[in-house]
Order: sequence, then C-alpha cells, then structure tokens
Amino acid sequence: MRISGITIPDKKRIEYGLTAVYGIGLSKSQELLDKAKIDRAVKPADLSADQENSIRKLVEERTIEGELRREVSGNIKRLKDIKSYRGSRHSKKLPSRGQRTKTNSRTLKGAKKTMGSGKKKLDKK
Repeated sequence: MRISGITIPDKKRIEYGLTAVYGIGLSKSQELLDKAKIDRAVKPADLSADQENSIRKLVEERTIEGELRREVSGNIKRLKDIKSYRGSRHSKKLPSRGQRTKTNSRTLKGAKKTMGSGKKKLDKK
C-alpha cells in the first residue's frame, strides 16, 4: 500500500505503518483510523480497496511529507530573516528553547570536536 509516495509496510499493523509518513504520528494514525472506521490491528495487506481509499482520502487532507517539510523550513527561515532570538539560535545551530549548553545539546551542535593541549611541541635539533 502506498500513500503520498510512501510505501506503508505490509507486515506491521496499520496504526504503526501509517507513522512511516512524515507528519503522521501514532495518535494521528489512530485518529485517522477511527474516522475511517477501520480496526487498528488490521495489516495493510488485508485492507479492501475502499478502506485503502478512505485512508488515502483522510491522509491527503492533512499537510504531510514534502509540503510539511517546506512549511517547517520556511518557518525557520522566517525567524532567521526577522532576526529574532529564536532565529539567531537556529543560525548558530544551538537549542532554541532554553536548554543549557555548557554541557549537553550534542544533537544540535554535532559530534564533539576534540582538541589537543594547546601547546606546540618543540623540535629537537
């Protein structure tokens, strides 16, 4: 089963398979299945064509995948352009929600850059 160019795994339950689509988490997946009146434990391979279409229709009403990624990056770009505090934190690749940075925040900063002692070795002549 494919939705918006994403292949939904056939061997997983449909509620977990839908989370493969960017912008749909577990709670949204469950909400969509409840609206479509489809059992959450069903596997995508066992769905009928009309059930697939109802899921596809509900998913396409939401902002997902490329469109959502563009929207998020556009929001970050706007923050940078207006030179807000949050935008400057994004530019410097630092946390923007008040977390400490003396230690931790390795996800945004990237891997540690190790340095030597700072002393240069003397050449022996």
